[in-house]
Amino acid sequence: MPMRAIRTLVHVVVFSALLFALPAAASARPRVYVRVGPPAPIVDVRRVAPGPRYVWVGGYHRWTGRAYVWSPGRWVTPPRHRTAWIPARWVHDRRGWYLVPGRWR
Repeated sequence: MPMRAIRTLVHVVVFSALLFALPAAASARPRVYVRVGPPAPIVDVRRVAPGPRYVWVGGYHRWTGRAYVWSPGRWVTPPRHRTAWIPARWVHDRRGWYLVPGRWR
C-alpha cells in the first residue's frame, strides 16, 4: 500500500473518532457543587394547558453562583410523541449539592 494511501486512511480514522468524541465531550457539563442545600420547592400555579399536546414542566431552584433562584414551571410541547419529562432534582454527596437537570425520556 502506498504511503499516501496509508496517510489518508489514518486521517479518515482520526477524523471519524473526533466526530464521535466531540459531541460526548460537549454535552458533558461539569458539576457545580453548592455547600447549602436548596430551599423547599415552590408550588407553581398551573394554568390551563395551551393545547392538547402540552406537558407541564415543573419549576426548580437553580444556583446563580451566589444564591438559589426559582425557575417557574411552564407548559411545553414534547420533542417526540410519547416522551415523558424527568424533572430536575438536587442530589447530595460528600462534596455538597449538585443539580441533575431535567430531561426528556
